[in-house]
Amino acid sequence: MPFIPFDLERWQSTWENRVRYNLSESGVHPLSIGELLELAGAPARPLLEVRLGYSQSNGTDLLRSRIATLYPGVSPDQILVTTGSSEASFVVCWRLIEPRDKVAVMLPNYLQTWGLAQTFGAEVSGFHLRPERQWEPAPEEIRAAIAPGTKLVVVTNPHNPTGHVLSNDMRDAIVERAAEVGAWLLADEVYQGAEVDGRTTPSFWGSYERVIVVNGLSKAYGLPGLRIGWLIAPPGFSAEAWARHDYTTIGPSGASDHLAAVALEPRVRGELLARTRRILRTNYPVLETWLRGFGDTFSWQPPQAGAICLVKYRQAVGALDVVERVRAEYDVLLVPGDHFGLPNHLRFGYGEELHHFKDALAETERGLRRVFTD
Repeated sequence: MPFIPFDLERWQSTWENRVRYNLSESGVHPLSIGELLELAGAPARPLLEVRLGYSQSNGTDLLRSRIATLYPGVSPDQILVTTGSSEASFVVCWRLIEPRDKVAVMLPNYLQTWGLAQTFGAEVSGFHLRPERQWEPAPEEIRAAIAPGTKLVVVTNPHNPTGHVLSNDMRDAIVERAAEVGAWLLADEVYQGAEVDGRTTPSFWGSYERVIVVNGLSKAYGLPGLRIGWLIAPPGFSAEAWARHDYTTIGPSGASDHLAAVALEPRVRGELLARTRRILRTNYPVLETWLRGFGDTFSWQPPQAGAICLVKYRQAVGALDVVERVRAEYDVLLVPGDHFGLPNHLRFGYGEELHHFKDALAETERGLRRVFTD
């Protein structure tokens, strides 16, 4: 089978820890371990006493029970804790996709499942979020992409890279079409809880018996370094996903599992999400004012969720060239729209600490004005 490189992850992983200003990140500024424990009012001693052996490979009972409370009717046995939500999506694709299967993917998107499906030999079709529809898909395109015989449908909600939250009508249309053709529906909900207006996006869980949800602590919680994700699925599927997890990372680290359980204690979870939303509400107006300072160079729609803003620019220069010059000459990392299948677009992350974010924008402005005028 052809191997599809994951250009976005390679770009970020190569440079994100080598630049002075990282505006490629789609989550908020991460907490330190000390800040998390202080916010939780938790002592450090239990963490220091975590044995550096193998933890429970599907997640400890405490962690899975706290995740289960977030999804009505879910038991801890339906939850598999993974090394980030990316591993959760990987084991789902590994379990489901066989050569010549049909897979429908919401586009544009974080292209992990798009690449995996092709690597596993599937025929992949897309249904597109349309800027002229305020990033809603067209119902007729949903029906065409999710054709009879489709094995898997992949959605991201809230959405990356647009920050859009699907309307209830579009959610229903996707679920109804998946059910009509008997497809599994994989819902990536990792930005749930990072809504600017504070209204939590409803989960796809419970809308259909073949729904699988993946989520994690990276984006809405500001804890990407814990590398804790999870999937929720019907009991039989969860067991089969765990069997594949035995071949990948085996299990989460004990220290990460412990800190994840701290983060998902109900009071602490609420404070973490409130922190994220404060950062978004503080920083987005700064970014919007900055974008408007370029006149008619940029066009965009305000994101509803996530620390991400997708913008289109009018200059006739490739986004890959733009971001490479800004990185090499001004030490700022941006994401080119090409990594989402969107030429002449840039994705800005705006979840950094405010003073650092303002400094990053000032340097980015210098770089973009130079690139756009050369």
